[in-house]
Amino acid sequence: MDPSPETLLTALRSVKYPGFSRDIVSFGLVRTTEARDGVARARLEVTTVDPAIPKKLHDDAMAALQGVPGINRAEVEVAVKIPPKTPAAASAGHTAALPSQLQKVRYHLAVASGKGGVGKSTFAVNLACAFAQLLAKGGGPRGVGLMDCDIYGPSTPLMLGVNTRPEIEGEMLQPVENFGVRLMSLGLLIDEDTPVAWRGPMVMKTIQQFASQVAWGELEILVVDLPPGTGDAHITLAQTIPLSGAVIVTTPQLAAVSVARRGAMLFDKVNVPLLGVAENMSFLENPDGTRQHIFGEGGGPRAAIDLKTEFLGQVPLDPRVRAGGDRGIPVVISHPDTLAGQAFIGIAERLLHKLRHPQANA
Repeated sequence: MDPSPETLLTALRSVKYPGFSRDIVSFGLVRTTEARDGVARARLEVTTVDPAIPKKLHDDAMAALQGVPGINRAEVEVAVKIPPKTPAAASAGHTAALPSQLQKVRYHLAVASGKGGVGKSTFAVNLACAFAQLLAKGGGPRGVGLMDCDIYGPSTPLMLGVNTRPEIEGEMLQPVENFGVRLMSLGLLIDEDTPVAWRGPMVMKTIQQFASQVAWGELEILVVDLPPGTGDAHITLAQTIPLSGAVIVTTPQLAAVSVARRGAMLFDKVNVPLLGVAENMSFLENPDGTRQHIFGEGGGPRAAIDLKTEFLGQVPLDPRVRAGGDRGIPVVISHPDTLAGQAFIGIAERLLHKLRHPQANA
């Protein structure tokens, strides 16, 4: 008996698209499969200008199908489409500093921290959702994007409640969307249990791909969640995207603040405006309204003064922030009227104003 089309598809799931860890089936490149008289046939369709990609897909698909029990021979057809030229590429002599996929993004905002453990990604997710809510109230047509460049700990898909794989159309990855935020993250492209043990060049390549090979569309603001510290990712981002500004996330204790100051200085060296400092996990409010400053007090404002920038606000410790991240419903969405929810919304309002009125940063 010949194998079923589903069996052939299972075999083809072992074929990865060049440059990605995702398989050609989940990318939607397999158009037809059939087996008859011991011959397996598959038709693939890919849009690319790179001649090496169709050959690689053909050879890998052939090998995968020939390994299926009951198959004596495999035939694989790879249909190649040439992507249309974008207006930017078609215009003679056009040299844009910005990747073409980001030319419809009005503002690019980096969210950074000098060290890990300050809740930076949680902050970035809630900030993006707060931006989306503010823009929706204003009735503007542009959306919000979240580029997760925290390569070693890509947790934003979980916190944004996204578990679907992004599609690929032509050579462009399509961001997934939830709560009005378009997301691209390495966490969407690798298996959940796959460790990320990459050196600098792979990190830089991923950031460049997220900037140039993701169809972000028209966005008012793209929030970029950076890894903690200062290193390859930060420098590559500054070289790839003309950032509109950066926000530093810290916690109140002195150890976090001193590291945050060093992290902020990197943006000054690459001529990225520092829009402000936000303090996370600032205090725990008791039922009677009193506050416990578990991690100390005053670190965020002190860092802002040292860096000669604005202190954007405090986000309190709230179990609902943690629970929202675990459930994939950020606190800005689930409990917008809480102190934490209002803190994120207030910080988003201030940042949006500073982006739209850069003279206020002087």
